[in-house]
This record gives sequence, C-alpha cells and structure tokens, in this order.
Amino acid sequence: MIAIAHFFAVTFYLAAAAVAALPFARRVRAPVAAVVIALLLGIGAHATALAGLTRATGAASLTGLGPGLSFAGLVLAISLVIVESLAREVSLTLVAAPVAALVTMTANLAGMHPFLEAQGTRAVWLTMHIVLSFIGIAAYATAAAAGTMYLVARRELKSARFGAIFRFFPPLDTLDRVNRLASITGFLGLTLGVALATAYSFQYRAVVIPQIIWGIAAWLGVSALVFGRALRGWQARRAALMSAVTFASVIALYVVFRIASLNRGQFL
Repeated sequence: MIAIAHFFAVTFYLAAAAVAALPFARRVRAPVAAVVIALLLGIGAHATALAGLTRATGAASLTGLGPGLSFAGLVLAISLVIVESLAREVSLTLVAAPVAALVTMTANLAGMHPFLEAQGTRAVWLTMHIVLSFIGIAAYATAAAAGTMYLVARRELKSARFGAIFRFFPPLDTLDRVNRLASITGFLGLTLGVALATAYSFQYRAVVIPQIIWGIAAWLGVSALVFGRALRGWQARRAALMSAVTFASVIALYVVFRIASLNRGQFL
C-alpha cells in the first residue's frame, strides 16, 4: 500500500507539471485550479503513504533515508501549493513538481525503512527536528527556484525577447517576493531544526559529524539570504543569484556526504 500510494503521488506531481506547461504550448491562461487540484491529490496520496508507514513502524518513522526523502518531497509539494495558490501562478510548478516527484520516487526505491527505533520523548524530539528541518529545506528550495526563475525572466526582459517564458513567468516583483518570504521561512525552519538537533545530540550523545556539517551549511546558506537583504541591502538580482548558488552548493554537499557515508540506511 505504501509503495502504491507513493506511485500515485509521483503520478499526480508529474501531471501537475504537465498541466502547468500548457501555456508554453498554446496561448491559454495559467491553469491554476487544475494544477492545485493535481498537487493536492498528490499530497493526499503522499500523506496516506507516510501515515501508513507511521502506523506500521511507530513514532520514529521518518528517521531512515527513504522515509526522510519521502517527507522532504511531501513538504516541498505542500510549499508549492501554498505559493501557487497565493501567487495565482503555476510556473514554479514546472521546476518544483518534478523535483518533488523525483525525490519521492528515490525514496520509494531506497526503501521505506526507519533507521532508528526510538520511542517516547526521544522519538517525538527527533521527529520534530526532522519536520522543522525539512520545512526549512523545502522553503529554501522554493526560494532557490523563484530566484532562478527571476534570473531567467530578467534576462529575457533585458534582451527584449518577449517569448513564451516572458509571457508565462510571473512578474519580477512576484518572484522577488516569493524569494524573500521563502528565505525567511527557510531560515526560521532551519534555525529551529538545527537547535533541536544540537540539543538532541548533547542529550543522547548522538553526534554525527556529516549531519552537523551539512545542517550548519544549510543554515548558513539561508541565513546569508535573510541577513544579506536585511543588513547589506541586497537587491532582487543579487538575492536571486545567491539563493540559487547557495542552495545548489548545499545539495552538492549532501551528495558528497551521501556517497561517502557508511550508514546507507540513514538520510545522512
């Protein structure tokens, strides 16, 4: 059942991306309602899969590689629905929905096996860290996607090429606003997630160096975006560029640690 629910989630995420691409093929209005419905159906199937995993394995169900990646895909999809609904745009779905589908598919292939069997307070503590951290990462990813789209749209505008990309992408102000708000959300989520992880490590003497390095790197990256705007006065273009570059660096660092890790069953 868990694998089937994940399959349906991936299918709906990809369907949302396909529907979002329609304005590129022909001149139609952004199909916001259809995209949001497809994403919500995917989220429903995805949540059903993780609920089934929790019933089968207990409170620490998100601690393994597969469960962690699956939850990351779910949070990214939820973030996408919120952003697209508020902005009344669907262009971000073209980037983020396939990423959510890929992460979810990878999770299913990796196996939905929790790494720890913690119970009670320890399990709740660890789960809260995972939930808040992935909310932060998903918001960070949203900021990076909006920043990348901002750079592409700005280049189209500067070159006076008013093609499908320029017509379909949201206004630059909207992309900049999504980038800013998502950066703040990512900062708050990662700050709380890293704080809980630090306290958990000291309390239970469970220090994993790669996890600490990667978590701090992600927190520094999203913090640079927030404080760069607040203290350094970064304008939209620089903030967009930095969000894309720093997030790509964080993902590259994760891949390096993942390849080198001996704990194949853990997220990191």
